[in-house]
Amino acid sequence: MPNIAIIGGGPAGLMAAEVLSQPGLEIHLYDAMPSVGRKFLLAGIGGLNLTHAEPFNDFVVRFGTRQSEIMPLLKRFTPQMVRDWAHDLGIETFVGSSQRVFPLEMKAAPLLRAWLRRLRTAGVMFHTRHRWYGWNENQALKFLTPEGEKRVQADAVILALGGGSWAKLGSDGAWLPLLAEKNVLIAPLQPANCGFEVLWSAHFSSRSAAQPLKSVSLSFTDAAGKNYQKRGELMITATGVEGSLIYALSAPLRDTINVQGSVTIFLDLAPDKSLPNLVNALAKPRGAKSVANHLRSRVGIEGVKAGLLREHLSTTTFADSTLVAAAIKALPITLIAPRPIDEAISTAGGVCFESLDAQLMIKTLPGVFCAGEMLDWEAPTGGYLLTAALASGRAAGLGALSWLQTRKHFHQSQTLPTTSE
Repeated sequence: MPNIAIIGGGPAGLMAAEVLSQPGLEIHLYDAMPSVGRKFLLAGIGGLNLTHAEPFNDFVVRFGTRQSEIMPLLKRFTPQMVRDWAHDLGIETFVGSSQRVFPLEMKAAPLLRAWLRRLRTAGVMFHTRHRWYGWNENQALKFLTPEGEKRVQADAVILALGGGSWAKLGSDGAWLPLLAEKNVLIAPLQPANCGFEVLWSAHFSSRSAAQPLKSVSLSFTDAAGKNYQKRGELMITATGVEGSLIYALSAPLRDTINVQGSVTIFLDLAPDKSLPNLVNALAKPRGAKSVANHLRSRVGIEGVKAGLLREHLSTTTFADSTLVAAAIKALPITLIAPRPIDEAISTAGGVCFESLDAQLMIKTLPGVFCAGEMLDWEAPTGGYLLTAALASGRAAGLGALSWLQTRKHFHQSQTLPTTSE
C-alpha cells in the first residue's frame, strides 16, 4: 500500500490529507507542534474569514503577479466550493456586508474539530511533535521527535510548511535551507499583510498608540509611478501603522520601500469633505475657542486625527486655515520599513512556481509536492489567503495521487484510488 507523508498540519496539509484519505493509501500527517491547525485557530479568534463572495474574476485579481499561477488552483476549488465543503462538515456560512464569508458561529474551532474527526475516521494518522529537517542519504525523511530522531520512507511527500510569520505557531521558515540545498528556486520570504514603521514623536506615540483612525483615505505613488488610493481604517501603533487599510496595500508599500528605502503616504482625514469646504469652515473666526475645539466643531476633526495634525504641523501652520485644510486632505506620513516578518499576518515569497510542475511537484524532487503559504504568492486578508491555501493543498493532493498512479514500481494488479473529481 503506497505510503504518503504530509508535513504540516495547517489548512493546506489538512486539505491534502482529505483528498488522499481514500482506500488504497496510507496517509501520515506530521507536524512540529503539539497539535495541528494552531495558526488556523488563532486566525479565527476574531471571526474566521473562510473566503470571499465577490465575482471569481475579481477574486483572482487579488493575487497580483501570481494570479495566473493561482487561477488554475482556484478554478478547481472555488470560493463557492469552499462554502460547500464547510457545509458538508456541518458548518453553515453567511456573507457579511463586506462580501466576506464567515461561519455562522464566527469561530474556527468547530470547523477544525469536525474536519479532524472526518480525517481520523478516514484513516489519516497524525504525528505531532515531529519536526522535519530534511532527508538522509537514502532519501528517507528525517524528523526530530521527543523520542529522538525518526526516519520515514514515503512513496510521495507533500510539504505544507507555511511561510515565516507567527513562528510560535509553527510557521518559522526553517524549511528554506532544506529545499535550497536541493536547488529549489525560492524567493526570499517577506512580510505581507503587515504593519509599517513610522518615526513618531515620543509624545504622539505614548498618547495615540492602539487608537483607530476611522474613515480615512490613503494614497501614494509606488516606485514605478503607479498611483494607489483606497478608503478604510487603520490603527496607530507605538511604532507606526497597521490595520485593514494598511494590509490591503502592504505589498506595493513594501515593494516601494525595498526600492526607495521609504514611502510617503498621504492620508485624507476628511474624505467626505472638499478642500474648499474645509478652507471656508476653518476660516471662520474661532473667537475664544481653542484650536482643538475649532477643528472639532467646524470640520469634525478630533481625537487621533487632531493628534496627527499636531504631530506634523507647526504652531505657525495651525494659524493658516488654508494650510490646515490642505493637511487634512493630504497629510504626509513616511513609512520607513515593514514590521518584522514574525509579526506579519502572512508572508510573500517561498517556493517559486517555476520550480514546480502543473501538479505542484518539485521538478528536481520527483514525488515531492508543495502547497499553501510556502509557495511564492501573496494576497490581502479577506478570505483570499485561506481559500488559496485550501485550493493548493487540494491540488497537491490530487497531484500526488496522479503521480502515484503512474509509478511503474507499483504492482500492476494493485488498485489505486481515482483522481476523478
